[in-house]
Amino acid sequence: MRDEVQAALDKMRTTLQQDGGDVLLVDVSPEGVVQVQLTGACQGCPMSQATLKNGIEKFLKSEVPGVKAVLPV
Repeated sequence: MRDEVQAALDKMRTTLQQDGGDVLLVDVSPEGVVQVQLTGACQGCPMSQATLKNGIEKFLKSEVPGVKAVLPV
């Protein structure tokens, strides 16, 4: 599942990079919990939680059926 998650993140990476941010895949658990690190402008941004839950998590769940949650590290 890690490869599928990475491929999905790569699809959305340009959107984050347009705003000066990025996302790095840290881990994918067997239970479907994805850990990511927000970098650049996304790191410390007041909207980063919304980006994480409403953007990244929603997108990953639609692209990779086994994803249950996305958590920041």
